[in-house]
Amino acid sequence: MKIYDFALAPNPRRLRIFVAEKGLKIPTEQVDIFSGQNRTPEMLKKNPAGGLPVMELDDGTHLAESVAICRYLESLHPEPNLMGKNSREQAEIEMWNRRVELGLFGAAGRAFQHTNELFKARLKQFPEYGETQRETTRQQLQWLDAQIGNKSFIAGDRFTIADITAEVAVDFAAQMAGVAVDPALKNLARWHQSVSSRPSAKA
Repeated sequence: MKIYDFALAPNPRRLRIFVAEKGLKIPTEQVDIFSGQNRTPEMLKKNPAGGLPVMELDDGTHLAESVAICRYLESLHPEPNLMGKNSREQAEIEMWNRRVELGLFGAAGRAFQHTNELFKARLKQFPEYGETQRETTRQQLQWLDAQIGNKSFIAGDRFTIADITAEVAVDFAAQMAGVAVDPALKNLARWHQSVSSRPSAKA
C-alpha cells in the first residue's frame, strides 16, 4: 500500500491528517502538482482525473479522491472512529463534511484558481469571479463561526473527518486564497486553535 501525495495541496493533507489520527504508517511518494507530474501518462493511468491523493493498493489497483480513500481506511481500521459508528452518526458527519466542502472549501479553491498565477496556463481565469469567491469564503467563515457556537467539534461530540475537512479548508483559505480567519470570529478561532494543536495537524 502506498499513497501518492503532494505536501502543498489541501486534499492530500486531508488524507495525511486522517491517516495520522488513525495511527497508521503508510508509505508516501511525492508527486509535484505544480510541475504537472500528476498529469503524466503514468499517473493518469492510476487516476484518469489527474488529481491527488491516489492510493495504490497491494493488488496494484488504485483509489482516488481523499474522502473515498478515508472511507476505505475507516472500514479497515474502524478505531478511532472518524466517520460515524452507526447510520445516524454517519449521516450527520457526512452532512457537515459536505457543507464545509461545498461551501468553504469550494469557494476558497475557486478564489485560488482564478487569481493565482499558477493556474494561468491551466484554465481560463476570471479574476473578478475569483474576488467574488474570496468574499464568499469570508461569508462561509462567518457562517461556520455561527454554526460552531460553543461546540468543541463540527459534527457531534468528538473529532471527525468533518473537523479535518474544515481544518484544511480554513488553512487553505488563509494560505492560498488570501482569506484569513477574522479574529472577531471567536468560535471559529477557538475551534481552529484546538484542532491545530492536535499532533495530526502537522501531518
